[in-house]
Amino acid sequence: MPLLDPDRLFPNDPATRKTARSLYEGIADLPIISPHGHTDPRWFAENEHFPDPAQLFVTPDHYVFRMLCSHGVDLADLGVPRADGGPVETDGRTIWRLFAGHYHLFRATPTRIWLDHAFETLFDLEDRLSAETADLYYDTISERLASDDYRPRALFERFGIEALSTTEGALDDLKWHRMIVESGWNGRVVTTYRPDTVIDPETPGFADNIAKFGDLTGCDTSNWEGYLEAHRKRRAFFKEHGATASDHGHPNARTEDLPQAEAAALFARALLGDLTPEKADAFRGHMLTEMARMSLDDGLVMQIHAGSYRNHSPEIFAKFGRDKGFDIPQPTDYVRALKPLLDAVGMSPELTIILFTLDETAYSRELAPLAGVYPALRLGPPWWFFDSAEGMMRFRQIVTETAGIYNTVGFNDDTRAFCSIPARHDVARRVDCAWLAGLVGDGRLDMEEAEQMALDLTNRLVKKAYRL
Repeated sequence: MPLLDPDRLFPNDPATRKTARSLYEGIADLPIISPHGHTDPRWFAENEHFPDPAQLFVTPDHYVFRMLCSHGVDLADLGVPRADGGPVETDGRTIWRLFAGHYHLFRATPTRIWLDHAFETLFDLEDRLSAETADLYYDTISERLASDDYRPRALFERFGIEALSTTEGALDDLKWHRMIVESGWNGRVVTTYRPDTVIDPETPGFADNIAKFGDLTGCDTSNWEGYLEAHRKRRAFFKEHGATASDHGHPNARTEDLPQAEAAALFARALLGDLTPEKADAFRGHMLTEMARMSLDDGLVMQIHAGSYRNHSPEIFAKFGRDKGFDIPQPTDYVRALKPLLDAVGMSPELTIILFTLDETAYSRELAPLAGVYPALRLGPPWWFFDSAEGMMRFRQIVTETAGIYNTVGFNDDTRAFCSIPARHDVARRVDCAWLAGLVGDGRLDMEEAEQMALDLTNRLVKKAYRL
């Protein structure tokens, strides 16, 4: 029996389901625009075979290993590299068997849909993954991965990806992106400017990062003016490598628009490691406004990902480092927090600031009303924990009434798991068509409008917002 129901995520009502299916058929095979994510550009630069199924599906995917961790599985037993240099499991089959034996934990989760989509559409597997079928899966996937048809570039083309943006830190040399361009391959893989490690004074080694920042740009980053100029030069360098956007991951949405002398004083103290948590937060907030002003100058779209309590477990952080599934949503204020930035640049129609949240309660109360009036603001799609069929449907229902769809930016997959990209986009397309079918069914849209909106949500909005 196939793993995937052809009508998955469509409404149960037969008439509405028929409408959703019709809308979906019109956009199902459109190219994928993936404007924000964390896939590794090295894959496409070197185009080497993926080593084994565990390295492709388990070890790099925090959606997978956080669930297993919640049932007592040690991340080291899943091959997750240790920051402290400790030993980890390296045998792919052993890791895979451990994963397969716990696959039932993913029932009814979006991760299950993404994985089943890859298993069936890429590897023609139809028996459900379990302890009993673990070796069948491992052998089948391994055999395919040894084929040239399953190298990263071939999969990129098979997935129908028109453009894909990775995310690199401000200190990255972007050598993999250069290698992609120099190879002559025509796949469009571009970078995104992520300056957190040279903006957040609470980053370990912040002063050393600023010194490296100066070395890379030839700017005197020991002073405020030189530091700002270093950002301008680095942003220009990223644009030369295809970047159309910057990305900012802050613990909250606080912005400030401080007098330059006050900002310079905070920067000087940050270099000395002499900022209280409150002052460090103020500096981060001011830098969001500085980044917005730079976007007005250089045209980079600005993304703000706020509201994550990062590295919640000190034990996991000490052993395995960042991004290991222990980033937890928390309440986030946007109305007051964004006001300094919006007072400075919010009425600028030539600026695009895309807001993401992990606080769903803010959508109807704050974010949709803000994006529904400020020309500079757009709403990013449901992110991270809400990148699910239910989260997407809630988003459409509570945002559209205030902001419409044309103050949103379509879908992005925000993933490290390469093979989940087509699955995630397919889920988004199905949910959008299910939502639109409901609007047709209750007389709020005619079919022609729904067809145009399905195309907008799939393709046009994301291209416009990210300037792709």
